[in-house]
Parts: sequence; structure tokens; C-alpha cells
Amino acid sequence: MEQPIRILIVEDNVIIADDMQSMLEEIGYEIVDNVIVYEQAVEVLKNKEVDLVLIDIILASDKTGIDLGKHIRENYNIPFIFVTSNSDRATVENAKTVKPNGYLVKPFEQQDLYTSIEIALSNFTSVKNNVASESQEEEDDRLMSNKVLKDSIFVKKQHLYYRIQFGDIQFIKADNVYLEVNTVDKKFLVRSPLKDYLEKLPQHKFYRAHKSYIVNVDHIDAINSKDILINNTLIPISKEFKEFIISAMNS
Repeated sequence: MEQPIRILIVEDNVIIADDMQSMLEEIGYEIVDNVIVYEQAVEVLKNKEVDLVLIDIILASDKTGIDLGKHIRENYNIPFIFVTSNSDRATVENAKTVKPNGYLVKPFEQQDLYTSIEIALSNFTSVKNNVASESQEEEDDRLMSNKVLKDSIFVKKQHLYYRIQFGDIQFIKADNVYLEVNTVDKKFLVRSPLKDYLEKLPQHKFYRAHKSYIVNVDHIDAINSKDILINNTLIPISKEFKEFIISAMNS
């Protein structure tokens, strides 16, 4: 049997609060509690399971509904809706600072209440699922992207992780926060500092030829005083790398 949505009502007008509770229970929601001040609401949230909170902005205490909305945002991952008679610009702007999941102006009908709750719950669930999906994808990226094997490395492209043999990598170019890994017939974008990526590659094959390039020396086709040529691509080189290559060629 499906668990009913558990709602906390925070409303200092007892008549309105009781009317809201009757409307909600008639629809099929479960009312966890019906309280009038901030402090009572905090206690209920601490001790009971709540799926959504309906909050009047003006409460019978120094703390307002906006204070309660801030408390929920900072401590709980649940949606809340402001239910208020105030719709002036200042109140709305103040309410927006705590990012409510809905804003319902009194007086309202049962259908208005139902619609606001269902849309708030639906949007909140969609956002939560997207965040969970993104978190899982980030975890997958952490585990797989740039994973080094004995003779190869995994690189992500779109939604797949490609295994690239070290020998197939021709050169790597730094492009802002990304690296462009060039193989014989493909390019892959990797988010990594150039220095860190160099440490993942075989030291006897890959060298930092320039502040923005790593090259595989096995793929160098030609060289002059300023550049090397790899697969018809001119790559600038530092003086130190030029001297290293010339020395290696003459040894």
C-alpha cells in the first residue's frame, strides 16, 4: 500500500489551519502536525518524518515563516510552500531568498492547495533525481575517466569510456581547463591539468614539448628550430625539448 504524503502545517490562525487540515485529509494526505510557531515546527521536523511543509509567512512569534524556510533549506531535503495573505513585492522578494517550492495566496480553494502541493512535490522529485543521476555520473567519471592500465588509459567521450593504447596517442594539447588527446583518427576531451596527465603516461615515450603540449616521441615526423611535425600538425617546442630530441637522434 502506498504511503500517503506526510504534511506539516505551520499556521498561526487556528481556524485557517483546521480548515487546511480538513481539506488535505479529505484529499488523502496525512497531517503530521498542525503548529502555530517556528519553535514548534522545528521540533516536529526534528522528531517526525515530514514530506512537505505548508508555512504561513507571518507567525505568532519573533521568528517568521521565512526563518523557518531558511531552517528547512539548511537542514532538510524536503519541499515547502508558503501559504500567506501577503503578496506585496517586498514580501515576495524576501520569500524568494529561501527558494520556496511554491507560493499560495489566501484565500484559496481545496483544488488550489492540491495543485500547489502536487506540482511542488513533482518538481522537487525531478530535481532530486537529476542531482542523484549527476552525482552517480560524477562518481563513474572519477572511477573510470583517466583510469590507467599497463598499456592503455580510459578516456570518456560522450557516454562511453574508450580504451586508448598509449602507442596510439600522438600528442596532447592543453585548451583552457581541458586537454585534447589526439590519436591517429580521434580526438578526446579530458578535464585535467597537463602536468597531472603527463604523470599517467609512460615516461620514456611522452614528454612535455611545450607549456601547452605533451608529445609521443614515436610519432614525430619532422623537426626544425621551432616546431615538430606530427601527422601534419605543427607543434611548437621549447628550446630544452629541441635540444633533447636532437641529442636523442644523434645518440
